[in-house]
Amino acid sequence: MDVCASQFEDKLPELQELLSSCDFVGLDMEFTGLRSVLPEKQPSLFDSPAEWYRKVRQSIQQFTVSQLGLSIFCRETSTKYVAHSYNFFLFPTTFGQMDSELSFQGSSIQFLSHYGFDFNKFLKDGIPYMNETQEKKMEHLVPGSWMVRSGFGKDKLKKVIEEVTCWVSSAEDKDSMVLHNLYGFQMFEVQLILRQAIKDIWTIPLGDHKVLVKKMNPRQRWLLENTSYDSCQKEKIILCAKGFTNLFQALVKVKKPLVGHNMMMDLLHLHDKFYNPLPENYEEFKKNIHTLFPIIFDTKNIAKSIWKEFPFPQASTLAEVYEGLCSAINTTNQSCPEIFHSGDCLRYATKTCLHEAAYDAFLCGSVLLKIAHLLLCSMSCDHTRAASSFSQYLNVLSSHVNQVNLMRSRIQKINFSGLDDHTKHFPLLIANVQKWPGVNEEQIHRELRIFCRFDVRRLRMNQFLLLSNRLKNIRMVLEEYKTHPNLQISLYYYWRHAPEVNCFLQICGIVASWSLLTFFLGGSSSCAV
Repeated sequence: MDVCASQFEDKLPELQELLSSCDFVGLDMEFTGLRSVLPEKQPSLFDSPAEWYRKVRQSIQQFTVSQLGLSIFCRETSTKYVAHSYNFFLFPTTFGQMDSELSFQGSSIQFLSHYGFDFNKFLKDGIPYMNETQEKKMEHLVPGSWMVRSGFGKDKLKKVIEEVTCWVSSAEDKDSMVLHNLYGFQMFEVQLILRQAIKDIWTIPLGDHKVLVKKMNPRQRWLLENTSYDSCQKEKIILCAKGFTNLFQALVKVKKPLVGHNMMMDLLHLHDKFYNPLPENYEEFKKNIHTLFPIIFDTKNIAKSIWKEFPFPQASTLAEVYEGLCSAINTTNQSCPEIFHSGDCLRYATKTCLHEAAYDAFLCGSVLLKIAHLLLCSMSCDHTRAASSFSQYLNVLSSHVNQVNLMRSRIQKINFSGLDDHTKHFPLLIANVQKWPGVNEEQIHRELRIFCRFDVRRLRMNQFLLLSNRLKNIRMVLEEYKTHPNLQISLYYYWRHAPEVNCFLQICGIVASWSLLTFFLGGSSSCAV
């Protein structure tokens, strides 16, 4: 189900209640861009997690979330889960002195367009949001500066002002009129604009997307402006300007397990857009995320860890993992729990909507349930056991909790509840160049890209370090370039190739040579005497 600004306020109480009663929540996002194209900001397999974070942090601040999907899974019986899936179209709050700069990446916009993304809902009816830092700034704005920038359509605004101006010129004190079809933040925008433009009226929201405009003398208006019942009080405006952040805070409050697929970018945007700007320190970011969401499951990381245990091929995309699991369950005759869509989300029951945020969030939750059931059955050696409680699924997945996949970094995953594991890494290769004057990293990269993407770093004038995350391609390159006339590639060994080790060995050689020379010269002198 799509939710825009015009429906969000009415839907919020129901969503908050769903979150408080659910078992877990699937999450997915779509963005206006992923990473900067500048070479110095590109993550590399040579990067430590802290270096990776420093580079990607700048891109997170540059781009925004265009669509956020939540699939809220509720267990109704021992064998039945119901998924409530929602697409939230988002747009940063623009109000008063608050505004945002947005960047769009061409490839990301083409990707969204290819999969049918509705840019009108994003740009014209996106739900506002802000983080805590922006909220504090808004609290310090004086009411006179709360002029609307562009959130309310100019044509619609002009029509409203003309309608009220025409009416007020002939109206008597206490006469009133009603404005219709005002949604979300528009309710505040139109009231503030009318109050500032026309001094002898007062506005009152009626509910059901209506605003009452009442003519009154300035004395009566002054009294109403200074009462606690004013619908345009700063606190109420801020609450509305927070928009989706209200639901984010409800999600944080309930502390339910959060499930995503390759979800590192999602977590970075959650922190930056709805909590606080990303801190400079990587460890502080980890600590904040673990405080916000104590239980996180990344289905990409789980699938990578267990794919050899079950009869389905290794997969990388979320859709491939989902299809592989469905096939594996059918092949082994597993009695996995059934997953149904709620009544207002039945479109996904008959239609595949890949890269629509709510649909992908649903796939994330479904993959988690299927993997957990397969693991539980394999541990008990009972391949026909009925679906188990969600707490049993959590227990069988305990070794994967808070382990999030990390792409293009020295390590393969981040541990949000402890120290990162630096012991598992990709094989490091060394390239020795001969008869190739002036060669650089980019030329080595282009030479090898027919096999796969290698990250390249210069070691010495004619030596380069190579890293790839595909073992099959590493083996191919080692075989292909074993006897190459200009580029010989082999496995890197620290004790053999590291400059500091070579330097130390050279010093040791010089010292040993001088020691031997001194010994022999000393011996010769003794013999002469």
